[in-house]
Amino acid sequence: MRVVLLTGKGGVGKTSLAAATAVRAARRGARTLVVSTDPAHSLADALGQVVGGEPTAVADGLLAQQIDARAHLEAHWRRIQDYLVGVLSGGGVSELEAEELALLPGLEEVFALLEVRQRVAEGGHDLIVVDCAPTAETLRLLSLPQALGRYLDHLAPLSRAWGQVVRPLRAAGESAPPPPGAAVLAALDELRDSLEQARALLADPERTSLRLVVNPERVVLAEGRRLLGQLTLLGYPVDAVVANRVLPAGSPDPLVAAWQARQDEALAELGDDVAGAPLLVAPQQAAEPVGVPALAELADALYGTRDERAVLHRGAALRVEACGRGWELRLPLPGVERDEVAVHRTGDELLVRVGATTRAVLLPAALRRGEVAGARLEGGELRVRVAPPDAAPQGAQAGAL
Repeated sequence: MRVVLLTGKGGVGKTSLAAATAVRAARRGARTLVVSTDPAHSLADALGQVVGGEPTAVADGLLAQQIDARAHLEAHWRRIQDYLVGVLSGGGVSELEAEELALLPGLEEVFALLEVRQRVAEGGHDLIVVDCAPTAETLRLLSLPQALGRYLDHLAPLSRAWGQVVRPLRAAGESAPPPPGAAVLAALDELRDSLEQARALLADPERTSLRLVVNPERVVLAEGRRLLGQLTLLGYPVDAVVANRVLPAGSPDPLVAAWQARQDEALAELGDDVAGAPLLVAPQQAAEPVGVPALAELADALYGTRDERAVLHRGAALRVEACGRGWELRLPLPGVERDEVAVHRTGDELLVRVGATTRAVLLPAALRRGEVAGARLEGGELRVRVAPPDAAPQGAQAGAL
């Protein structure tokens, strides 16, 4: 079973490329499911067929599904939400406001992700292709398993110790919210386990590949570089960059030729930032690729002799190397500029921030007694120096590069 996710800025054509990838795999004998987490619901438009909230047959060996994240949110979060609403309402918050406060930002994206995990767990497919929501939503989708999992890890013990917290309040005659029941605690445990399984699935390069779709335009490529670095930071290396709608060379029209030359320049600049991942080119089509035959033609032009189901590139992983009296922790960050990165030590974790995206890296046991002695960005890699306590300069525990 393999999972391939295609993501990128809105409007770059990732839905068509996801559908094309799925069509090609199905035609080559793989039992394939293509799903979309994009609220735009454009997967049906690309396939030229009706696609529902459950897997729908659209061709031999090919199923398609438009995930209804709201329905999954209602199914999985409702017990927890009802309890939180009751607590907030008991504290004087109106029921309408309590309903809104009980929905954490990005929950819909999380439950779309859990649907993908469920389809993997069910088996029955050789390949699942995921058309992700645009860039900002994708980052929430991929970072929330870790962030929400940490939130639930803190919430569950507090929920179980609720009686110890509220008993003194009740003895003093103070009002206190009711403790969470067994159903709420079970829902918390189930959600936390599901999130951990989803995170493990996404972070396993043998099972899951992310492919970043861009157009050969400077503004789009700039956002693509940032997304590349942020995805790598989160532990989800990109196995290919797909340049979509690339004009063919040799046009006799001066305007088209000039446009094509600008595309070549932009793609040449991108080449230094993809950290070894292959650059796949999808040529500009004479007509919008709609329907299975047109999508198959697009996929053949994109992949050529490559296997669309294969791992096209394995990025470098986080590693620790001995360095003098201390150690150097090395984290790949392709396409990231020095002023976008900040490093902070908190307890046994190293917090690395790129733009608005943060990853908590649990330090290996050997490094936990050491202190951060400095950090630098070199060759698309963040290098954090950890020195023994008696060798690190004072005040080096946090800061930007």
